[in-house]
Amino acid sequence: MTYKSALRCGVVASALMFGAGAAQAQSLPADGPAAAPSGDIVVTGSRIRRDPLNDESPVVTLDQSTIAKTGLSSIADVLQRIPSASGGLNSKVNNSGNLGNPPDGGGVGAGSAEIDLRYLSSKRTLVLVDGVRYVPGTSGSGIPATVDLNTIPSNMIDRVEVLQSGASSLYGSDAIAGVVNVITVAQQVGLKASAQFGTFRQGDGHTQDYSLSYGIKGPTTNFVAGGYYTKQEAVRTANRTISQFPNPGQTACTDPIGGCSSAAVNGRFLGFFGNLTIRNAPNNNPTLADLRPFTASDRFNFAPFNYIVTPTERYGAWFSFKQEVNDNINLRVKAAYNRRNSQNQAAFEPLFIGPDAGNGAGSLFDVMSIDRTNPYNPFGVTLSAGKPGEGPANYSFVARRLVEAGQRTFNQQVDTMTASATLDGSFNVGEHKWYWDATAAFGVNDAYQTFTGNVRADRVGLALGPVAACNATPGCVPLNIFGGAGSITPAMLNYIQFTEIDRSKQELYDYTANLSGDLVDLPAGPIGFAIGYEHRVQIANFNPDPIIAAGLGADIPSKPAAGKYHSNEFYGELRVPLVKDTPFIQSLEVNGSVRHADYSITGGSTTYTAIGLWKPVDDLLLRGSYATGFRAPSLGELFSDRSRFDLPANDPCTSAAGGLFQSNATVRANCIANGVPADGSYAEDQGGQLPVLTRGNRNLKPETSRSLLFGAVYSPAWARSSGWSTQLSLEVNYYDIQVDNAIAALDANVKLNNCALLGDASACSQIIRTANGFINEIDATLDNLDSIKTRGIDATFRYRSPLTPIGAFGLSANATWLLKYTLAASNGAVVLNREGTERGSPDQAFPRFKGNATLDWSLAGFTAAFTGRYISGVTESVNGNRMGSVFYGDLQLGYAPSFLEERLALTLGVNNIFDRDPPACFSCGGANYDPTTYDAPGQFGYVRLTYKM
Repeated sequence: MTYKSALRCGVVASALMFGAGAAQAQSLPADGPAAAPSGDIVVTGSRIRRDPLNDESPVVTLDQSTIAKTGLSSIADVLQRIPSASGGLNSKVNNSGNLGNPPDGGGVGAGSAEIDLRYLSSKRTLVLVDGVRYVPGTSGSGIPATVDLNTIPSNMIDRVEVLQSGASSLYGSDAIAGVVNVITVAQQVGLKASAQFGTFRQGDGHTQDYSLSYGIKGPTTNFVAGGYYTKQEAVRTANRTISQFPNPGQTACTDPIGGCSSAAVNGRFLGFFGNLTIRNAPNNNPTLADLRPFTASDRFNFAPFNYIVTPTERYGAWFSFKQEVNDNINLRVKAAYNRRNSQNQAAFEPLFIGPDAGNGAGSLFDVMSIDRTNPYNPFGVTLSAGKPGEGPANYSFVARRLVEAGQRTFNQQVDTMTASATLDGSFNVGEHKWYWDATAAFGVNDAYQTFTGNVRADRVGLALGPVAACNATPGCVPLNIFGGAGSITPAMLNYIQFTEIDRSKQELYDYTANLSGDLVDLPAGPIGFAIGYEHRVQIANFNPDPIIAAGLGADIPSKPAAGKYHSNEFYGELRVPLVKDTPFIQSLEVNGSVRHADYSITGGSTTYTAIGLWKPVDDLLLRGSYATGFRAPSLGELFSDRSRFDLPANDPCTSAAGGLFQSNATVRANCIANGVPADGSYAEDQGGQLPVLTRGNRNLKPETSRSLLFGAVYSPAWARSSGWSTQLSLEVNYYDIQVDNAIAALDANVKLNNCALLGDASACSQIIRTANGFINEIDATLDNLDSIKTRGIDATFRYRSPLTPIGAFGLSANATWLLKYTLAASNGAVVLNREGTERGSPDQAFPRFKGNATLDWSLAGFTAAFTGRYISGVTESVNGNRMGSVFYGDLQLGYAPSFLEERLALTLGVNNIFDRDPPACFSCGGANYDPTTYDAPGQFGYVRLTYKM
């Protein structure tokens, strides 16, 4: 939506740089002002056409120019800067192979990007495209519940409307925290082209972004088509100070903080023989004399082998066609294709073998013995895992970093195709005009992921077993895991290694029909209504590599999953104006909506919303609403089978430094009861990763919610009429949301502490230990938790001056205060207060305050804008580390020569101009900071050239 269009509608909307934030009123329909000659338009948050000055809900509106002013190539990155947003997956998240599948049933989502409002997770934020559901994304690693915003062609986006309140009664399941409505380009005249190049000051992370579109507008026909290409190169952890070791500030694996991996390049061998490694590597004939004690200096520093910014390539094409069938009926057809090629990377595969290996999920590696006849076994006896028919277990584990296999590399190829056809029109009922539309939409997201660097358990077992059996097997080569780095030959590797190929797919079929208009006229105005029906079918499947499905991989285990559902949903909305043009009541109206949804997998649910709007004077709007909502369990949450998440966490039961076993009698007693040896021999160092076994649950119930919203918008006419302002407004909103039966797995850190400190039987039963005290798995089956409660305040200020001899100026500010965020477990025994904290892996900060402010200036084709972004400090929940506040500054300069009629424009910009590093985080995964909240370290500069005709 352009600034001139906003003025025509009287909308308080931003033409400023992003950071202008929430707009009081809404954007225009896809075809612009001509589509609504009465002045009433369809607004996100209501299906009834209305005057946007009386918008009933708080909305952020970002148009093309606003998005362009950020210098960012992903719409998700732009949306995640809104203060009410709380992160989500993005290109700074590099989880594949590092942490595995988070305990939410949706897979790792590598390379995808999401939007999360109100810290309620992205699965509780509904994403629409042109008001219609969009196919959820996949990344070859599970069945996510969310839309991957990177699958929407970037230059197809005309604007994005973010409804910052629950709207289940209008839009159905998932709209608990809010709604993101991506409005696509529907009309354009002529050519638009753009080319941008950006890079970090350190000389990495190069980004190229090219787009082209062309539109034709005839008397009865609109046609627009376009395409784009974006390539983002990597930023590596080795090239930033914060991420060169597993912990911030660490300079060596011998530092007391620990964190380096016991899967060392030269191996770690723990058992009856002690804690040993090879003395000099490579050793092709290891003996007992060649072994020495394993020390902290032998541990492996995996940190510099990861990404801070993951490489990705996206390209796509799209078109939008509209034909007026007659004066009252339109046909609209839209289609889009998008390809995403992305990559994640991790350090060399850590091979853990033995009864204390902790692979979990019934892994063959956990029960693998190393035969005495293996020619590289230096101990001369079989290292027994204690399987039936063998002697008692006599070793704990053997860990070896497979450097010979190369780094673990995960490559995703994701194809997304969508299409929709709509018939819409209007007809008169008496003196009132009614509007109708019917849409059929289809979407498919098809992904596969290839993973190099993995090895097969069955072949490793054969290569470590009796040499006679290996020699009798074609291709088998006895494996040397004791000889240190370089001792695994290409022949050995060729036998045990394989390329893993995983696939996932989601399909969406959505059919909607809507009718709206005015019923009767009251003294205060007409009663408006909207009714509608939606039938939706969603199908999804995840098919890991057959070797992985058989439980034979050395990396993250996973099982196939598949499911489908259909829903039938009816809604109705009513607007009733009560009083108008009386003292202290310029206008007063009440609105309400109700929706009933019947899901084939979870049954029926009815939600409703009640809203009151009061304008005591023309310049002031007061509003309040109460809404109920629901979210049906996603296919991944219902049908996902066992997988693993490697959580960076500390075990209170260890006798090593930082543990409580030796110093706290209560902890010692509780840990012994949980299976820790009483002699204190379990002394694994802190700072490692613990195996959390994730799983869906077919008995899940739908989540329910209730939302309260109170707000005020002040936009004084006197400021505009006085001549010193063309725009002045202040908006404040208070929200209070409660989610019941919230679907999640209780935080594993909470389970560890509750078991060790409180002796909680429920928590202890979900922590499975080996005979030597090592954690083999922590159960994280999804369940319906009791509740999530959050409340806060949003505020937006906006000012724009008239044109003066020294230019036009604008000032805007947008802020969110998080007053409360509480998570209560189902048994009522655990209450977590998240406000002002950093959760840690999976990373999520809950700052009490976030704000953006923008000052911009324009004169004679020159433009300048400075945006400041502030995030208040947080404290890590698991260790009390204080992460300080951060202030980012972004600067942009532009020039569009008037002698070229501003058809050509040059833009220069620097994001993070003060070169602020993110605050260091010890409990976060990956790069030692929270990538869902903070910028990647380093200044990012860009140059863009645009042309239109």
